Amino acid sequence: MASNKINVPAARAAMDKFKMEAASEVGVNLKQGYNGDLTSKQAGSVGGQMVKKMIEAYENGLK
Repeated sequence: MASNKINVPAARAAMDKFKMEAASEVGVNLKQGYNGDLTSKQAGSVGGQMVKKMIEAYENGLK
């Protein structure tokens, strides 16, 4: 069974910051806490931007 629970408390703050930065870059206004009012398109664009940034960071680490 998959879980998206973050086990390291410090990681939660870093992930929240990362998510807010990605949302800002694609023009989605996230609030602290509940964001269930986002459209699927908005949520997908935030998630896509996060993945894009993670891939870029990984590729830069290989160089």
